Amino acid sequence: MKKEYIDLPPMLAAKGEITLPGSKSISNRVLLLSALSEGRTEIRDLLHSDDTERMLEALQALGVKIEFRDGSCIVEGISGNFPVKNAELFLGNAGTAFRPLTAALAFSNGHYRLSGVQRMHERPIGDLVDALREAGANISYLGSEGYPPLEIRPAKISESAVSVKGNVSSQFLTGLLMALPLLKRRIELKVEGELISKPYIEITLEIMKRFGVTIERQGWERFVVPKNGRYTSPGIIHVEGDASSASYFLAAGAIGGGPVRVKGVGRNSIQGDVKFADALEKMGARIVMGENWIEASSSGLKGIDIDCNEIPDAAMTLAVCALFAHGKTTLRNIASWRVKETDRIAAMAKELRKFGARIEEGTDFIGITPPPRPFVLHGSIDTYDDHRMAMCFSLASFGTHLRINDPGCVAKTFPDYFERFSAITVPVPVISIDGPSASGKGTVASIVAEKLGFHYLDSGALYRITALAAIRAGISLDDEKGVSGLARDMEIGFENGEILLGNERVTQEIRSEACSKGASQVAALPGVRAALLELQKRFRKAPGLVADGRDMGSTVFPDSALKVFLTASAEERAKRRHKQLIEKGEDVNMDILLQDIMERDARDSMRSIAPLQKSADSELLDTTGIGIMAAVSRVMELYENAGKISRIDQPTPV
Repeated sequence: MKKEYIDLPPMLAAKGEITLPGSKSISNRVLLLSALSEGRTEIRDLLHSDDTERMLEALQALGVKIEFRDGSCIVEGISGNFPVKNAELFLGNAGTAFRPLTAALAFSNGHYRLSGVQRMHERPIGDLVDALREAGANISYLGSEGYPPLEIRPAKISESAVSVKGNVSSQFLTGLLMALPLLKRRIELKVEGELISKPYIEITLEIMKRFGVTIERQGWERFVVPKNGRYTSPGIIHVEGDASSASYFLAAGAIGGGPVRVKGVGRNSIQGDVKFADALEKMGARIVMGENWIEASSSGLKGIDIDCNEIPDAAMTLAVCALFAHGKTTLRNIASWRVKETDRIAAMAKELRKFGARIEEGTDFIGITPPPRPFVLHGSIDTYDDHRMAMCFSLASFGTHLRINDPGCVAKTFPDYFERFSAITVPVPVISIDGPSASGKGTVASIVAEKLGFHYLDSGALYRITALAAIRAGISLDDEKGVSGLARDMEIGFENGEILLGNERVTQEIRSEACSKGASQVAALPGVRAALLELQKRFRKAPGLVADGRDMGSTVFPDSALKVFLTASAEERAKRRHKQLIEKGEDVNMDILLQDIMERDARDSMRSIAPLQKSADSELLDTTGIGIMAAVSRVMELYENAGKISRIDQPTPV
């Protein structure tokens, strides 16, 4: 079942080492050239992702023999002549498969139909088709003019010179460069206008050279394909780690302090996106680079104004880094974002605004002025079926709790991205102290928070405030719709030990017996719990949080560093509650109090949503007969003994 969203806790720091998956760009180029070559090619470290799966499926449908053996991909070359001459190929949203295959099949003397998902049918391909037709290809559009799906019939080779526009997608030029040697004639390929994403063309030329075909490059305006070009297998070829994917982990090191080291790319990489490290360095990061690794750390970032022509994919990561920079960041020369998996300029602008960032956008640039920190995400992050949107915005978790919709879209290039991201990040630690009414959890939690220098969340106060607001508004406490709507719209604050409803101090009023009973009633309403869930998560901020309630460890913060179930006998709790009320001047009956506590215990433990109960991974602490400070000492001991991050040894948040 497809996962609808993933929740990321706020991150405190980033540190560690990661080995990158193979490059998508290199993987699909190598697969196609291995198929077109003479001989057998063993491909090592091939990326396993949706995009490479589409290429593998297409090549096998065209008659190419492929097998996996001992972790390597073995491809039997077909010497430029696909055995299957009639095929229908579905290529999903894989541009690195669709564009080069279109070019290669245009000169394969067969009849083919190429299609993809709806978004692929919205991505322009007209400039590539025009160039192929100029060389004699017979290609028809099966839908809108200039867009897939396509039908390809045998070509009638004519011209010895071909031109292609360079300002839409470098994949058009890549496809032509890899396909034209199949014609076995000298051809001049001219680029009209400014060529974008030049480093991706360098990747193409370098890989072609490894397969025996050297292209003469005259600047970036003209390329000469040799007359007797013939692809021959290099035998064994290794796929570099993906430099675009490296950007997310390097950025994590820069935002979260670091150091974070990525292995698989380095100073000798043929990928242009390694220059992302240079951009990050301009923002203030410390970058160290080896032959096959790059490391990033930082104590703060600053905004920059930068031309991103050479790093179009990795530039998206800079846009999210801008949330953490001092000053405005402007990314220029990114027109190609408009025709990627989604309109990335529009999508990035919309999602960044959800954090309160001020955004300027144009046809080929985006400007980002970060919001004041700490910032809050209003809503959730939409990913538009775009893997890079999901991976980029994971970095925003260094500023706030985050929900990312459709996280499965990362399978396009990096299926286990979120697991790898969690391996080098440190969440803001939480100590959850749950328990029944009058068990002492609030007092214990507040003292522990003070001792550790952590923030404190009295979740019960939120339900008390909700009950108070409902009583004042004349809304029945069992009116789920009415109380839930009230809870969503409340403005609640905690300042200097005071609890605020709007601008009014309600610290004492919510401790009344009426609010106490009302809190238990409204807490049983699923709509109210849902409305207050996100609000509670926002209290999780560096350096840490101590939260008390009834479902802090089980529901609100299930990844708590320590979970404590703090309780006492009903009689002991009744005595404590009686003493509190007497000190406030309230006249109460002990027997009635005991009955109320027992009824509330039953109501809290039997409710259908987030019932009060000790979870298997929580520590039981019975405070019957022991003092508050003894309970505090025990919680502190449990926290330290659990080996969790203490205030002393936590990485410093950036």
